[in-house]
Amino acid sequence: MNQNRQNRRHLLIAEDEAHIASYLSERFDAHGFLTTVVTDGRMARRAAMSGRYDLMVLDIGLPGENGFTVISRLRTASSAIPVIILTARDTVADTVTGLEGGADDYMTKPFSFEELLARVRLRLRLRESDSSVLRRAGIDLETRTHQAYVDGRITQLSAREAALLEHLMRNAGSVLSREDLLCDVWGYEASEGSNIVDVYVRYLRRKLGASRITTVRGRGYRLEGDELA
Repeated sequence: MNQNRQNRRHLLIAEDEAHIASYLSERFDAHGFLTTVVTDGRMARRAAMSGRYDLMVLDIGLPGENGFTVISRLRTASSAIPVIILTARDTVADTVTGLEGGADDYMTKPFSFEELLARVRLRLRLRESDSSVLRRAGIDLETRTHQAYVDGRITQLSAREAALLEHLMRNAGSVLSREDLLCDVWGYEASEGSNIVDVYVRYLRRKLGASRITTVRGRGYRLEGDELA
């Protein structure tokens, strides 16, 4: 049961009209998603920045902060969460403001749930289909640019940090010895007794959070699995 729950995509629904929020939550749940509803713009922004959600469906007319402000602040803070605006505001100017402000899609009310569902699935597929991005344990690693999205924030890595993280991510849940890491990541360019692996693991822990990489005494290091995502 827990494993099935972990494999389900988690949607954040930012909607202050109770009947719409309830309808969306029930319909998405029926199609295999997990959903969390927030009714305030500030709550939506904080939740989106947590890194716990795969996509946000966002109303514009929220109290606290409107949807345009939420998106603007998310993108300014380098949050990469996909956002689909769902709003009664249907002017061209509003649509342009939303999309240019960082939204991935824009739908107006009244709406077809089937169309919204298709757009959500499309955005999630597009995110997953980017083969240059690895996703494990709440980390998205862009292997070409050496950028890691950690809990929704961009962290820039050096080439060697990115190589070490990529190897750990591709073997998430498995213990990798220092010798294996020296061979696979450094290509034996470091001497056998070197502590270079430990040094770079410390670098990664500072940037990613110490709990994500576990030291297994006498054996090596392990990137914890997707339960941290």
